[in-house]
Amino acid sequence: MALLNDLINLDLTDSTKKIIAEYIWIGGSGMDLRSKARTLPKPESDPKKLPKWNYDGSSTGQAPGEDSEVILYPQAIFKDPFRGGNNILVMCDAYTPAGEPIPTNKRHAAAKIFSNPEVEKEVPWYGIEQEYTLLQKDINWPLGWPKGGFPGPQGPYYCGIGADKAFGRDVVDAHYKACLYAGINISGINGEVMPGQWEFQVGPSVGISAGDEVWAARYILERITEIAGVVVSFDPKPIPGDWNGAGAHTNYSTKSMRDEGGYEIIKKAIEKLGLRHKEHIAAYGEGNERRLTGRHETANIHTFKWGVANRGASIRVGRDTEQEGKGYFEDRRPASNMDPYVVTSMIAETTLLL
Repeated sequence: MALLNDLINLDLTDSTKKIIAEYIWIGGSGMDLRSKARTLPKPESDPKKLPKWNYDGSSTGQAPGEDSEVILYPQAIFKDPFRGGNNILVMCDAYTPAGEPIPTNKRHAAAKIFSNPEVEKEVPWYGIEQEYTLLQKDINWPLGWPKGGFPGPQGPYYCGIGADKAFGRDVVDAHYKACLYAGINISGINGEVMPGQWEFQVGPSVGISAGDEVWAARYILERITEIAGVVVSFDPKPIPGDWNGAGAHTNYSTKSMRDEGGYEIIKKAIEKLGLRHKEHIAAYGEGNERRLTGRHETANIHTFKWGVANRGASIRVGRDTEQEGKGYFEDRRPASNMDPYVVTSMIAETTLLL
């Protein structure tokens, strides 16, 4: 008799042309990911050729019960690392039956900004450093921490190795390989300063694809932690006290910044960001005030400052960018629970359109 694992891992490519497409969307909280699967008649690589679908928005906090239908528009396709074969993951955004984006659909507005000719010609690149914390499922306490207690102080855990320093590496490596398989431009991983906290980096990605890839990578991470029996938290300060928070540092450059003389363009862009500091902070994630305290490698939430190689600044410019006179900068303000569609498009809007 076949075991459950055997059936889960069945390769369908020899028996049918049909594939399974897992449609993914963002739920009512703006951070919860939802998904459901459907059968398609054949493999497909163009999201525009995929059928729209619908779901019950009253069950996700996105529509009233008397008018609950929400429509999914396929926007990006990734290979499915869980089902393998020709099966796919489909990143979608959500609309009313009349074709209006629902309030939690942040991709629609971002796509408008990225399709602006002034933005397109600058080919904006993003590299997003997504931090997260792995928690023990039943007690909601970081992985590797004693129940109800604390580990030794921070210091040995950042990029650390060993059973007493690195907790959850199997989940992290599984996620790394699954993202590469899916076609996500994941560029690295590392253990973070607080034990049980990790980071993966996505990019360089151009324009709207940065948001699509970060959301797809978050989805894959949640699915892997589901299998592993642990919980992933994107809370920007999961443990109060003398522990580092979790951010989503966003590295950014434009064609002009990458060309000769780009350092002057970078400084002008940073000046523009400073003028809209409050607006950016308001859009950079919930609970960020618990993280941006001026301690633990952050600038105070009420202060805007930038510096070269300064991890206590709002904006950090790398030493290599200063020396070469061109390159990129890092916005260190976004929280780990930020919406990458909002953050990436807002940076482009502020630096290129205002």
